[in-house]
Amino acid sequence: MPLGLALPQYGRFADPALTARIAAEAEAIGYDRLWTGDRLLVADDPLSPYPGAGGSAPESHKTFLDPLTLLAVAAGATGRARLGTSTLNALWQPPALLARTLTTIDLLSGGRLDVGIGLGWSEDEYRAVGVPWRGRAARLEETLDVLEAFWAGGPDVRHTGALWTVPPSTVLARPAQRPRPPVLLGGFSPAALERVGRRADGWLGVGLPLPALRGVRELVHGSARAAGRDPEALRLVVRVNPVITATPAPAEQVPQRGTVEQLTDYLATTVRELGAEPLIDLHHAAADPAEFLALAREFRTALATA
Repeated sequence: MPLGLALPQYGRFADPALTARIAAEAEAIGYDRLWTGDRLLVADDPLSPYPGAGGSAPESHKTFLDPLTLLAVAAGATGRARLGTSTLNALWQPPALLARTLTTIDLLSGGRLDVGIGLGWSEDEYRAVGVPWRGRAARLEETLDVLEAFWAGGPDVRHTGALWTVPPSTVLARPAQRPRPPVLLGGFSPAALERVGRRADGWLGVGLPLPALRGVRELVHGSARAAGRDPEALRLVVRVNPVITATPAPAEQVPQRGTVEQLTDYLATTVRELGAEPLIDLHHAAADPAEFLALAREFRTALATA
């Protein structure tokens, strides 16, 4: 099964040298996907409550390294595993510049980039970068249009939209993957899931109960069919950010909490029943780099035989 690992990036693990080391070792022990996330700040008096943990962002999020810079680091440390963002807040920068950065990472990695995009949840972060909080969905649609213009056409690039205008131009730097790197989208609203089926290569999800994941897949697949696309070609990435317990947690707490065995059973079930790609984030499970890597090895071994 394709298995993903969230690279060391935030909190006590915010160290680019550690990111490079874990990326190389994770690939060596069999991880197929390596991912980074995206957080800019933790507001002292937030306009938007954190979606979890009682509404307060984890203390570890106060130290958060740039996701795309770390993917460039990982590209140099690895040679096989795919590299992705889960998820990148793509609206924080102009899409023409984003297209150039992502093209560069795809070239650095020899065509191993997965572009995972979300809208985020923090109005404070949008204020900090000078991007309107309202109209995010329309901004995302046009962002995808601009990325397509830079990636999928010939070297002749142009775009005219409500937010951005790219004059007729020649751009010879193209991604290694043709026509473009895979684009996966996050989100849970009906409109977000409809967008996944209509124009993405898959959904970036989180650890939900299996019935909820089945419901999401049905909505995404229905949207894909309505758009004349093959629903079976769409990927489903399921990210878990667990707290590891020494004794079994109550079933209703899995996959947020549980033993390695409980979490392995949950992830293996998503693979068997939904064709999911598991993604494991160990930032809240490990106390130090040694435990981070030990847990990564334990999950890789357990899932290989599940």
